Amino acid sequence: MFLTTYMVTPVFSISDYSQALDFYIGWLGFSVDWEDKQKQGPVYLQVSRGEIVLHLTDYQGQSSPGAKARAEVYGLPSYHRQLLGKNYPTRPVLKPAYWNNRVLEMEVFDPFGNCLVFCELAILPM
Repeated sequence: MFLTTYMVTPVFSISDYSQALDFYIGWLGFSVDWEDKQKQGPVYLQVSRGEIVLHLTDYQGQSSPGAKARAEVYGLPSYHRQLLGKNYPTRPVLKPAYWNNRVLEMEVFDPFGNCLVFCELAILPM
């Protein structure tokens, strides 16, 4: 039997719901798809932007801070310019990947130490 994967969803640990929304929704431009937020308890939510889907949680034991996920995208230089144009303290760098100079990468770190790497195959002039 062959296992077909449709999607892998990273689970990032967060410790502050408001900071998470400011970073993922306010700065990166993701949307909240759904959330399970207890009145005085933990939160678990899904955010997405296009085909990129992440789960964010402050439930203990669901994820470890400092996780890393990669997202292959199209239009990375334009997205990079959008992020630089926003009033946010982080200034991401767009650069060739250390392992292949034909791949552009931009790493962003959320306030909880998680890293999301946006990458795109660079179209180089002939």
